[in-house]
Amino acid sequence: MAEKKETGVTTVAASGEGLFEPTSNEKGGFIPRDTESERAHDVVVENDLVVTEEDLLEAKAIAANLTLEETRDMMVSVLKIHERDPNFPHSVLLRVHEFLENEAIFDNPEKYADLIQEMKIEAALITNNSPYSEVRAVVENKDDPSLPSSTIRAWTIGLFFSFFLAFVNQLFSIRQPVISIEANVAQLLAFPIGKAWEKWMPNYTFTAFGHQHNLNPGPFNKKEHMLIAIMANTAKSLPYTQYIVWTQVLPQFFNQQYARSFGYQLLIGMSTNFIGYGLAGLTRRFIVYPTYCVWPASLVTIALNSALHKDDANNTAVRGPFNRTYGMTRYKFFLWAFGAMFIYFWFPNYLFEVLTFFSWMTWISPNNLHLEILTGFKNGLGMFNPWPTFDWNVMLYDSLDPLMVPAFSTINRALGMWIFGFVIMGVWYTNTWNTGYLPINTNKVWDHFGQRYNVSRAINDKGMYDHTKYMEYSAAYLGAANAIVYGAFFAIYAAAVTHVFLFHRYEISVGFKNMWASIRRRKGEESKEYKDIHNRLMSVYPEVSEWWYLGTLLVAAGFGFAGVAAWPTYTTPGVVPYGVFLAIVFVIPVGVIKAMTGVEVTLNVLAEFIGGMWVEGNALAMNFFKSFGYVTCAHAVQFANDLKIAHYIKIPPWHTFMAQMVATLVSTIVCTAVIAFQVNIPGVCDPENPPMRFYCPGPYTFFTASVLWGTIGPLKVFGHTGQYKELLLGFPAGILLTVAVYFLMKRFPKNQYIRQFHPVAFWYGALNWAPYSFSYAWPSVPIAWLSWVYVRKRYLAFWSKYNFVLSAAFSSGIAIAGIIMLFSVQWAQIEIPWWGNQQPSVGCEGKACTLLTLAKGERFYPWWDASKVPAP
Repeated sequence: MAEKKETGVTTVAASGEGLFEPTSNEKGGFIPRDTESERAHDVVVENDLVVTEEDLLEAKAIAANLTLEETRDMMVSVLKIHERDPNFPHSVLLRVHEFLENEAIFDNPEKYADLIQEMKIEAALITNNSPYSEVRAVVENKDDPSLPSSTIRAWTIGLFFSFFLAFVNQLFSIRQPVISIEANVAQLLAFPIGKAWEKWMPNYTFTAFGHQHNLNPGPFNKKEHMLIAIMANTAKSLPYTQYIVWTQVLPQFFNQQYARSFGYQLLIGMSTNFIGYGLAGLTRRFIVYPTYCVWPASLVTIALNSALHKDDANNTAVRGPFNRTYGMTRYKFFLWAFGAMFIYFWFPNYLFEVLTFFSWMTWISPNNLHLEILTGFKNGLGMFNPWPTFDWNVMLYDSLDPLMVPAFSTINRALGMWIFGFVIMGVWYTNTWNTGYLPINTNKVWDHFGQRYNVSRAINDKGMYDHTKYMEYSAAYLGAANAIVYGAFFAIYAAAVTHVFLFHRYEISVGFKNMWASIRRRKGEESKEYKDIHNRLMSVYPEVSEWWYLGTLLVAAGFGFAGVAAWPTYTTPGVVPYGVFLAIVFVIPVGVIKAMTGVEVTLNVLAEFIGGMWVEGNALAMNFFKSFGYVTCAHAVQFANDLKIAHYIKIPPWHTFMAQMVATLVSTIVCTAVIAFQVNIPGVCDPENPPMRFYCPGPYTFFTASVLWGTIGPLKVFGHTGQYKELLLGFPAGILLTVAVYFLMKRFPKNQYIRQFHPVAFWYGALNWAPYSFSYAWPSVPIAWLSWVYVRKRYLAFWSKYNFVLSAAFSSGIAIAGIIMLFSVQWAQIEIPWWGNQQPSVGCEGKACTLLTLAKGERFYPWWDASKVPAP
C-alpha cells in the first residue's frame, strides 16, 4: 500500500485496485482547463454523472491512468451492486449500460472517446470517493491518521454527556409530557466545552497503562468531537426493559415486588443493551462497510460536525438559485439557520399553535363530520388539505427529515399513506369491524361500549388471563386506521425479507464471504469487489474481530438467562434465544433498508404477535420475548448507524468499540439506578395526582399492550375465530407486491420510475396512520422534491454545501428551543389562552367525532359467535 502525505493528509493509492495519484501542478492544485470548449464538455459530464466541478477535476486526474479493461471490469461490478439501487444516479446507470452493451466500443475505442472518458471518470469517482453525491457533499475522501480521537479530553466530555443524557432521559421518561434530550444537543454543547479545554487546560503529559497521554493534545478536532457524539447517542437510548420493571412493580399492574431488586433490573437491562451492540458488530460487513449502505441520518450528524469545525480555509463560492453566487461558510450558514429556527419554533409550539395544526378548512364548519374526516389534522385523515402546517417539527414526526432522506423515500412513504387513507375511509364508512362506532384515526384499544378497553376486567388478581371475565366483559376493538396499520405491519415484515433477498442477495452473499474470511483470518479469501475510498482509508487501522462482538453477544445473553431464571418471573429462559433469533433473522434486512432509505422497520408488532402465540396467557413472558426480539434489533440498527459515522470520519474501530461499550455500560447503570430510585417515590404513576407530573404514560401503554397481546393473546384477535383474521393477508400482500416490483424492474431495467418505487417504503407509509394523519406526511413531499430533485439537479455544488447543514441547523434549533421552552413556560404551566392556541381544539378537532353513536348502556356486537372463542 503506497501512501502520499501532503500537509498531514493521507491519500491512499494501490495500483492493483485501480487507484492512482491525481495529477497536480507545482503548487499542489489541479491542472486548470485550457479552453472554453473543454469547460462546456465538463458541464455535460457533470450533469451525466451527477458530480460537482471540484469532484470532476479530481476524478479526471485519476481517470487519466485507467485502462479500458480496468474500467470495463469496474462497470461490471457497479451493475452487480447498484443496478437496483434507487440511490444510484439513474443517468449514470444508463451510460453504464450503453458502455457495456456495445461491443464496438472495445473493438474501436477511438470512435467512442467521450463515453469511455465518462466511464473512466465514474470508475475513478467511485473508487476514490463515493458514487453518491450526498455522501461526497459532507464526507471527505482523505484522512489524517495522526489526528487523535481517543484522548483524555474526548473521554471526559463523552462520559459526562453519557451520564447526563442517561440520567435526564430516564428521570423524565415517565413524565407527561416526556422530556428527552437528543444526541445533537450534546454534539452542539460539546463543541464550546472542547474549545474551552483546548484554550485553558495545561499541556501536561503523563504515562498510564504503558502509554503516554496529553491532557491537552492540541486543537479540538472533528474525530474527538464525533467520538463524543457517538458516546452520547449510545447513552441516550434507555433500556427498554425499564417498562417490564414498571409493570411488575406497580401495584395497579402486576405487583411483583421482587422486581425492585437492583441486581434483577441491572441484569435484564445489560442483556438487551449489549446483545444489540453485539449484533451491530457482527453485521458490519452487511450494513456498515458496503458502499450502498449510505445511512442518511449519519450525513446530517457529519454535516453538523463539519460546520462546527470551521471550514473557512476550504470555503469556495458556489453558484445557486436566483443566478447568484454564494460564498457563506457552512459554519456561518448553520448559525443563521439555527438562530432563525430557534426563534421561529416558539410560535407554532407555544405562542401560535394554529401554525402547527393549520386545519383551516375545518374552521368553516368545526362540527361537520365529513369535512373533519377529509381535511382534519388531529382527528381526521387530512387527505385533502393542500398545506396543513407551518411547523418544521411536524415533518420530523417519524425522524424522516425531507432534507436528510432521499426523495424517493419521502415520496414512497407519502404515496403509501395516501392510498391506504382511502382504504381506511372505506373500512370506516362501511362500519367494517364496528369501526363506525369508534374514532377513525386512533391508536387506542376499545371495548364494545365504545369506551377505552379496561384490561383489568379481563385478568385475575395475579395479572393472568381470566376467560370467564373476558367473556363477560368484551373483546378488544381497533379503530379503522389502527386495524389497517396492523395489516400493513404484517405486510412490511414479509416485504422487508423478500426485498432484501431479491434485490440484495448478491451483496449479502459477498458480506457472508468476507465475514467468514475475517473469522478465519484469511484476508486473501475476501471478495475482490471494488471497495470505495472510505473502506481503504479505514484499512490502515486495526480491525475489531467478529469474535469480540460474538463474545459480547454471548455474555449479554448470559445476563438475560440469569435475570429470567434467578427470579420468579414464571418465564422460560427460552425467551432469550428465541427473541435473539428473531432479531438475527431481521437485523440485516432491517439494517439494509434503513441504511439505503432512512426507513426503519420495527419488530414490535411481530414480536408481540409471535410471543403472544408462543406464551399465550403470560404477559410477562411475552414482554421478555418482545424485548429480546424487537429491542435488540432496534439497538443493533442504531449502533450500526454510529459505526457508519465512525467509518465516514475515520475513527479507529477499536476507539469506536470501546466508546460504545463504555457508553452502553454507563447508560445501563445510570438508568437502572434512576429506576431503582423512582419506583420508591410515593405516589409515582398515580393516575390522579402524581409528583412532578410522573403520570407514567409509557408504562401504562406498555401494560395495556402486554395484556392484550400477551395475556389475552393475538389468537383471539387475529386467529381463525378472531375478528381481524383478514388482516393476516398482509403477509402474502407484502411478498406479492415486492415480487411484482422485482419482475417489473427486470422487464424494464431502464425505467426511472419503477427503479424509484420501493415497496418497503410504500408499506411504511401505511404504518404512519393512527394517530398521525396525512397532514404530517404531505408537507415533506414538496420540500423533498425542491431539495433532492430541483435544487440538486440544477445547483449540485450549492446543494452539496448547504443541504445537510440546513437539516442539522433546523433540528438543533428545534431541540434547544424545545428544551428551554419545556423547563421555563411549560414547566410552570404558563398558557396563553387566545384564538391562535384554542382554534386547533374546536369541534371535531378537539374531540373525535364518530360515524355511529351508542345510546347509554348500548353496545355493538361482533359479527362472529363469541361463544366459540376458545379458552386457553
